[in-house]
Amino acid sequence: METKEETQGKTTMKKTLLIFNCLILSIGNCGGPLIMRLYFIHGGKRIWLSAWLETGGWPIILIPLAISYFHRRATDPTTKLFYMKPPLFIAAAIIGVLTGLDDYLYAYGVARLPVSTSALIIATQLAFTAGFAFLLVKQKFTSYSINAVVLLTVGAGVLAMHTGSDKPAHESSREYILGFILTLVAAALYGFIMPLVELTYKKSRQEMNYTLVMEIQMIMCLLATVFCTVGMLINKDFQAIPREARNYELGEVKYYVVMVWSAIIWQCFFLGAIGVIFCASSLLSGIIITVLLPATEILAVIFFQEKFQVEKGVALGLSLWGFVSYFYGEMKENKKKKPAAPETLMAPSNNPVGNV
Repeated sequence: METKEETQGKTTMKKTLLIFNCLILSIGNCGGPLIMRLYFIHGGKRIWLSAWLETGGWPIILIPLAISYFHRRATDPTTKLFYMKPPLFIAAAIIGVLTGLDDYLYAYGVARLPVSTSALIIATQLAFTAGFAFLLVKQKFTSYSINAVVLLTVGAGVLAMHTGSDKPAHESSREYILGFILTLVAAALYGFIMPLVELTYKKSRQEMNYTLVMEIQMIMCLLATVFCTVGMLINKDFQAIPREARNYELGEVKYYVVMVWSAIIWQCFFLGAIGVIFCASSLLSGIIITVLLPATEILAVIFFQEKFQVEKGVALGLSLWGFVSYFYGEMKENKKKKPAAPETLMAPSNNPVGNV
């Protein structure tokens, strides 16, 4: 039986982890699309390479994992190097392959669309996340969450009716439309992946903690990177990298700087996303990604001088309206639950995790 102090300590730790993961998710969610687009607009053309960079920074996770291991070993010399058991490894590997496919779909979209457009399309991810969360982890729907899903879907529809209005001059209509469609498919697939990660946490037959979350992240990104490496080999991207670097508009050195920072920033996104799922839910992770949309939009307009037409403003307004609707509904639901079980606000009931 846990004491009140132990329970409060776990709650404080979980809140701290949630804030930390929200911060790194924000960095990855806003910075990832921008640095990927920077690669393309200055002469980069390798889509498989861009997809590879989204998860290619997975060795970074070895640093906190090593720190965690040596910290555990200081108090328990018999501790295992890795927590993960075979069933969880297999699940993480399957999700990793799906993530690799999603990376390619998303990279193709960013290569063809302005950041402000692709970001608005990705906002529909919340609708897909909500739907798959309902099917996979029995996420409850309210009138507010349904309203949010409808608004986000309508927002994507508004963009779809004006797909050619911000088409880059050097691209054909076919490439632009294909980029639009594949970005939407990427949003749907990642909307499926996040609840799938939450389901994996629920169904794992071992106690979940943040070290194990990082191990899952590492395996997911490793398998996604392997998937994209196969694509790069088939497309002969490795042979093309030195030539592309020499012809890069910003210079050869900055070409490699862009690639390194792209790998680092995208790792922030993926670790932040599954960290939020661990601390709360897949739906909250999707909401945070959506609410950061205005920041990504503004940064794209500032750094890349992208056009911001009326339909984008309408889609942005509908997306924000959808977010506010969902968030307001969640606040009302939490107030209803508070008298009966005040602790559920600190440790959401749909996330049966163990010690952090």
